[in-house]
Amino acid sequence: MSFKIGVDVGGTFTDLSLYSQDGALQTFKTLSTPDDPSIGVLDGLQLIAEAKGLTVEALAEQTATIVHGTTVTTNAVLTRGGAKCGLLTTKGVRDALEMRRGIRERQYDNRYPNVVPLVPRRLRLPIDERLDFRGEPIAHLPAQEVREAAELLKGEGVEAVAICFMNAFANPAHERAAAEIAREVLGSVHLSVSSQVLPTIRFYDRVSTTVLDAYVGPVLKRYLEALTGRLSSIGFAGVLLIMQSSGGVASPESTASQPAMTLLSGPAAGPRAAASYARALDSEDCTVVDMGGTSFDASLVEKGAAALNKEGDIERLRIALPMLEITTIGAGGGSVGWLDEGGLLRMGPESAGAQPGPACYGRGGEKPTCTDADLVLGYLDPERFAGGKLKLDVERARDAIRVHLAEPLGLDLIEAAAGMYRVINSNMAHGVREITVKRGLDPREFPMVVAGGAGALHACMIGSELQIPTLLVPPTASTLCATGMLLCDLQHDYVRSRIGPLSMIEPTELRALVDEMAAAGRSQLEGEGAADCELHVSLDLRYLKQYHEVTVPIALADLERGDIAALAEAFHSEHDRLYGYQLEDEEVDLELINVRVRALGRTEQPSLGALATGSAEPPSVARQGERQAYVPERGKLEPVAVYDGHALLAGNQIVGPALIERVDTTIFVSAGYDATVDSVGSVVLRSNEQGGKS
Repeated sequence: MSFKIGVDVGGTFTDLSLYSQDGALQTFKTLSTPDDPSIGVLDGLQLIAEAKGLTVEALAEQTATIVHGTTVTTNAVLTRGGAKCGLLTTKGVRDALEMRRGIRERQYDNRYPNVVPLVPRRLRLPIDERLDFRGEPIAHLPAQEVREAAELLKGEGVEAVAICFMNAFANPAHERAAAEIAREVLGSVHLSVSSQVLPTIRFYDRVSTTVLDAYVGPVLKRYLEALTGRLSSIGFAGVLLIMQSSGGVASPESTASQPAMTLLSGPAAGPRAAASYARALDSEDCTVVDMGGTSFDASLVEKGAAALNKEGDIERLRIALPMLEITTIGAGGGSVGWLDEGGLLRMGPESAGAQPGPACYGRGGEKPTCTDADLVLGYLDPERFAGGKLKLDVERARDAIRVHLAEPLGLDLIEAAAGMYRVINSNMAHGVREITVKRGLDPREFPMVVAGGAGALHACMIGSELQIPTLLVPPTASTLCATGMLLCDLQHDYVRSRIGPLSMIEPTELRALVDEMAAAGRSQLEGEGAADCELHVSLDLRYLKQYHEVTVPIALADLERGDIAALAEAFHSEHDRLYGYQLEDEEVDLELINVRVRALGRTEQPSLGALATGSAEPPSVARQGERQAYVPERGKLEPVAVYDGHALLAGNQIVGPALIERVDTTIFVSAGYDATVDSVGSVVLRSNEQGGKS
């Protein structure tokens, strides 16, 4: 037997998906261990081993591949727990991290504070060198000055150094020479060099990304060493792959060389799995929501592929590497309910996390959380939570809500819990609008795939607020990202700046740039054991004098033929799709900014399997009775039918309101939706437009 395991380490739970050679797909959850997440990974493997009747060593021996997504670097930035960093940069621009693009984030808020740079000013050391925009030296690199700066940083005890010089994208010679000197002086200190991390135009984007890379580098290295050490200790000799923010996977060695690529590693695999489940509804498009213990992630899939960004921000810090477009807000099962200065009820972003957790966990948590509200409202069974492995304390949940919210607000217990439920649902609906409405898309036109252990309890009310007619809860909903990791390919992204009018650039020069990046991609994939390399090429183009460019996928055949007209036509078409107009007839010149290459190495991927077919009526063994639960459309507690989700068959139909309980999640079918089980075991929720009727 050969296994493939996906591991997603979250703030509260570590999720695992196990794919067996016989085609079986199983999911597991265990509590995360924030002090050392690798311990939680080993706990999860132990859980799998016990379920398979194996020792953990036997499981490791039979496991061919482990694909791992981590929030280690994300949390390092969010908590400012990264490495102590220094920066070597061109004289005169050391303050770019604070000046940024010179654009105020909140235009009319004079009191909004600037973001605090990851490198303090005293550790941002100027070097008197300069290259022009063509990469020609204006001032040569002063080697002694670099050496003295490195000595100063060594004396300060920095763990990482970023090197970013003006116009190094055009000529990396100065950065390479400075890196050699820094390595001589600083030894094993982590170095991030902008011409390796992001060799593109736009200085602030490049310096910010390089600093982020340096800031999280030592943190990721320590974690990967701990993880590989623990896996080695149980005899794992298979392939370990790390999830990247761009939606692909890479080896630990490749990941350690560019740690900033993992800043959105955790949620990046979810859209891939969601797209696979949405195809069962004959849909190539969907929105994806994932509500875990700490956060709520929303993303978009169009034409079977997740929406991708060339740049973004994490904690207001710019990162200009390819990453999936994911909106994250502090809304999860552990989100704490609190009252603001005006006495209004708020939910999150503070989370109780795994330790101490919600009050109902009985581990010392005293503040009311979303999970406490779900329990009080009857959506959770205190005896069967997490398959009965974690008993919930209803009285502790009631006390927390009563003391902190109900009494101060002058509400009864159910009204306060219902208020918590409504507020967090509204927050999450806003997160979905961020990735749809702000892109000019109507969320009602996309089925919503619901993931996360807590997501299915809130899905109907999010869907109701956004008027989404179809929701889908996959059988692996609570471990969607871990399942998605089993479906991801090896992937590496490369970019080079080549600025100038498209019509003036020789096709041979474009092909040479693509060939250079393609060769690097093939070499990287060969080192990771990929048999083939699939190349995808795109150009960043804009109309002359435009501020922003559009990334346009191009056909390799057009590039090989040197067909510039076809490349321009692809841009006009994409610009029209995005903005509703194009200027082809006005003969406005096009300007090329960057050339991008994505190298893919396909991996063996599991099938989603099929569920046995039944009639419209659920089997009698699936009906578990009734319990009192809050029905939002009617504003009161009512007897609600409860079903065992594992006993349902394809084709079974359930009229809302109802509860469908699984080991790893509970689905609340509100009065406004009815449920049907599809061929792969997903619960499809469709609006009945009758939720308000009693």
